Amino acid sequence: MEKNPNFKAQMSNQVQNPNSTKKYDLKERTAKFGEDIIKFAMTLPRHAINNPLINQLVRATTSIGANYMEADGAESKKDFYHKIATCKKESKESMHWIHMISISNSTTKEKCRKFWKEAHELALIFSSILRK
Repeated sequence: MEKNPNFKAQMSNQVQNPNSTKKYDLKERTAKFGEDIIKFAMTLPRHAINNPLINQLVRATTSIGANYMEADGAESKKDFYHKIATCKKESKESMHWIHMISISNSTTKEKCRKFWKEAHELALIFSSILRK
């Protein structure tokens, strides 16, 4: 597919949760998720098991927002879908790292459950965007 210099992906940042009347701005939501994970990661003890898990978790979760921002500035439909697919992939990867953190830090299970749910919801949102 050729790049079109005039292409601007028509992407609404507003996502409606079917179970709520509240609208979510995906730029804000993905940024907040990354911020919350960074703050959470800073509270975790650093040791041989946690260090790689924390690094992977922070990389995956912050990548969601970065790729979403890139999708917003996509040069073509193909580029847009590729970036959104990456958002979905990173959301799913985040779910894995959150699970691993909850295993290695048993006192964080409740927080991890909340983070896992958010990563899952983001994956579902990006899946929905890809289907449209």
